[in-house]
Amino acid sequence: MDNLLTFSLTVFTGFFAIMNPIAGIPVFVALTEGADNQTKKRINKKATTTAFMIVFVFILLGKFIFELFGITIPAFKITGGILVFYIGFEMLQSAKSTVKHLRKVEVNEEISISPLAIPLLSGPGTIVTAMNFVTNADFIRISIVIFIFAIMCFLTYLSFRLSDNIVEKIGKNVIGVLEKIMGLIIAIIGTNMVIEGIIMAFALY
Repeated sequence: MDNLLTFSLTVFTGFFAIMNPIAGIPVFVALTEGADNQTKKRINKKATTTAFMIVFVFILLGKFIFELFGITIPAFKITGGILVFYIGFEMLQSAKSTVKHLRKVEVNEEISISPLAIPLLSGPGTIVTAMNFVTNADFIRISIVIFIFAIMCFLTYLSFRLSDNIVEKIGKNVIGVLEKIMGLIIAIIGTNMVIEGIIMAFALY
């Protein structure tokens, strides 16, 4: 029982460090700026549900999917890192960019899929982390990983749902600063993914 508790805490900590629902608020606010509340709710629900389904599939079939398409983890991390870096770089720009044009969500709500669901919520880091937890795991531990990731998605949903209230409390200027900071952090995370992928690919230990 103690082992399962320790495993559960480890899984929760790992997912929380990767996803961080609170830190994702500036990203959600930036991408949904100008949208009405109903549209934001739809985007929020679709993004978190899609993220859960993506990771759920990879938890159960990840190894098979990788083998079927000949995908390697280094290639996955490098590609995902480039995508994550691009999103972060776009957030750092002062002028409106191609990503921020997607904020016109009353016309295009596909930001719920990309970049919110993937790569931001269920990117390479999250997928690889989930797959690592279930490698050689029994049914109980696999169920724990799925359950805890569902909790993380729900916490993310709540943080996005309350994003407007949080913005009202701390102000748009602070959110704007946080958006830039998050853009920088996301770009750095993307760069780190690329570096890790290269190190893994060429065994540069």
